[in-house]
Amino acid sequence: MGLDVAAALKALAEPNRLRVARRLAARGEVCACDLLDELSVSQPTLSHHMRVLQDAGIVRCRRQGKWCHYTLDAGAMGQLAALFSELADAPGGGDCR
Repeated sequence: MGLDVAAALKALAEPNRLRVARRLAARGEVCACDLLDELSVSQPTLSHHMRVLQDAGIVRCRRQGKWCHYTLDAGAMGQLAALFSELADAPGGGDCR
């Protein structure tokens, strides 16, 4: 089963979720406690954003004690990268005049 690209893009269109994805890309696995501090959002708000990212197939969660540790799903990121590469290399991307 492949990634639902439309759902993934919709999930990443929200600024806080995009910030989360960028932090995970830069740092690898990140604890929810650290994301709470960095994003300055409430725990229920963070949980909502993380659920949307998980449901879209972008983020994976590993529970350790009472905290979740999040990582980007490498397969999903590869599919999105391939899509954008395909779009960037498509013919007809010239200037509109």
